[in-house]
Amino acid sequence: MGELGARRAPSDAGARATVELVRSYRPVNEQEERDRERILRLLEREDVWGRDNDRAHLTSSAWVCDASASRVLMCWHLTYRSWSWLGGHADGERDLLAVALREVGEESGLTRLEPALRRPISLEVLAVDGHEKRGRYVGSHVHLNLTWLVVADPAEPLRPKPDENRALRWFSPEGAVEASAEPWMRERIYPKLNVAMRAWAEGSARGGGAPGSPGRTAAGGTGEAGGPR
Repeated sequence: MGELGARRAPSDAGARATVELVRSYRPVNEQEERDRERILRLLEREDVWGRDNDRAHLTSSAWVCDASASRVLMCWHLTYRSWSWLGGHADGERDLLAVALREVGEESGLTRLEPALRRPISLEVLAVDGHEKRGRYVGSHVHLNLTWLVVADPAEPLRPKPDENRALRWFSPEGAVEASAEPWMRERIYPKLNVAMRAWAEGSARGGGAPGSPGRTAAGGTGEAGGPR
């Protein structure tokens, strides 16, 4: 979809809620500040909910950890040829947390998944080079991505999704960063997810709450990590 042919942004309740979610997000660095502005601008001006917008569309990713925040789940992604987080396209779904949970389940086979928080821990605009997928060429574009912290049980069996990934593995938080073959993700994205994850774990230890429970913040209420204002 070219710029002149871009459809107008939808104005339904779910779309408006996502705009408010992004607007209320507190950036933790300049990358997030600039990317938040860009995501908001596109959300408010055109329809970025589906892949029919071939320049930019919404995606939702998960930083999957165990309950102690001592292990992180990564998949060997076939497109990026790297160990990678899990996640996927919104494809019209307005609940981006539900998208992340759905994608983790499909890509890993895990069924016992709990959102650590009901709000994203990170946002980013990610460049995607042109590539072949399922025998079809996909042109270069950007993903307007929100990232969520999701808790899983390492004892549960893992099942790769053959058309998306070749393998799944639990890493230490530092090992997950080092395993990535994508310089931008390794240097700028995954480390900040570990910071947010550890802040959640520390706040969780102080508060004693369960994953997803009200009052649990990404930084134990201190504002140390990304989240609503």
